[in-house]
Amino acid sequence: MEALRLILLYAHLIGFALLLGASVMQYLTGKTRINQAMLWGVSIQLVTGIGLAAPLRGGGDNEPDPIKLVVKLLITVALFAMVFFSRKREEVSKGHFMAIIGLTLVNAAVAVFWR
Repeated sequence: MEALRLILLYAHLIGFALLLGASVMQYLTGKTRINQAMLWGVSIQLVTGIGLAAPLRGGGDNEPDPIKLVVKLLITVALFAMVFFSRKREEVSKGHFMAIIGLTLVNAAVAVFWR
């Protein structure tokens, strides 16, 4: 079970890297368009995040705070909606794009600093 958790965590980090890296690179090009790497990144984050949280419902001292899990889920669902429903537009506003980058960083901060 520990090996599966580590694989999910590894995939979760890859999703984070895809979403953040693709978002920043796309923003730096000057064309704020949702790209495939962003969509894959947020999708991987959503699926692996649910997978990482699901087996932890058994209790124990190492279980994360359920409120933290809900906050992370809400942020990830918001990110997924922002990316998925805007993916076919030629361009989205800079504010929309900055919100994607900001929420991605907030989601990582919640994971790291909320103990």
